[in-house]
Amino acid sequence: MKKQVGWLLAALLAALLAACANQKGPAQQAIASADAALASVRDMAQKYVPDQLQAVQDQLQSAKDAFAKGDYKAVVAAAPALSAAVSSLKDAAEAKAADAQAAASKAKEAWSSVSTDVPKMVDAIQSRVDILSKSHHLPKNVSKDTLASAKSGLDSLKSMWSDASSAASSGDYTAAMSKAQAVKDKATEIMKSLGMSS
Repeated sequence: MKKQVGWLLAALLAALLAACANQKGPAQQAIASADAALASVRDMAQKYVPDQLQAVQDQLQSAKDAFAKGDYKAVVAAAPALSAAVSSLKDAAEAKAADAQAAASKAKEAWSSVSTDVPKMVDAIQSRVDILSKSHHLPKNVSKDTLASAKSGLDSLKSMWSDASSAASSGDYTAAMSKAQAVKDKATEIMKSLGMSS
């Protein structure tokens, strides 16, 4: 009887080991597939959806940890959710990339007119500041402080415009337009303070 129980336990243990071994292959395959799928989308995801990428990487790491502990069943069970997470990450990254592409294209179109208009505004302010600086009598709506502020603002505008132009030169029209808009807003403010029409 004891021999029979021992034999049964040994058979059961062998069956369990075989079941575990049977799941090792699929578990290994699941991790390899998820790893490869994630590698193909990692760079784009890092750029456009870094938080979501981190969550998927954590999910993959949990599967790898389970595999390292020999818990192949858990890996196989987690595989469908992991695969879905990688797929969802890819879709989200592609959608954000497409949005960014559309915004960049729109910004590039807008840049051509802004790159002409803004320098004209800066030149007009420079001209007005030069005239007022040489004048003995400032207009009643422009004080010495206003003129001094416009002069320092002008230096700042030139520096900001240089940054915007550099961004456009490097092909980053989205950043260029953002910087150009800031220059335009500040230029409009200075023009108003000097009694100019923008």
